[in-house]
Amino acid sequence: QVQLVESGGGLVQAGGSLRLSCAASGRTFSSGAMGWFRQAPGEGREFVGVILWSGGSIYYEDSVKGRFTISGDNAKTTVYLQMNALNSEDTAVYYCAAAVTTFLGYLWYRAPTYYNHWGQGTQVTVSS
Repeated sequence: QVQLVESGGGLVQAGGSLRLSCAASGRTFSSGAMGWFRQAPGEGREFVGVILWSGGSIYYEDSVKGRFTISGDNAKTTVYLQMNALNSEDTAVYYCAAAVTTFLGYLWYRAPTYYNHWGQGTQVTVSS
């Protein structure tokens, strides 16, 4: 059974930092990708960032560039999201997502539909 287990969410003041982790078990995604989406109340699920394991490319949503950093372990089973300079607009439930393969479509990784597995979500709340 495939599982993505997230940890590291919580309450932080504006300007602070948090680090999220997502550990995959049950299968490997080494030919695909692991990334992060977020969903604020009343909003759709928004792409945050992704690491494509094959080649190691990393992509971010524009609003988090320069503040968030994605990294992964050598086993390609765990992905991290280091979030710095947090603000109230970052408040959301953050979801880890994994795709078993990559695709050729332009910016495919921004679409939730390409991901096969999802974590349960972890709440990040930034107080102003």
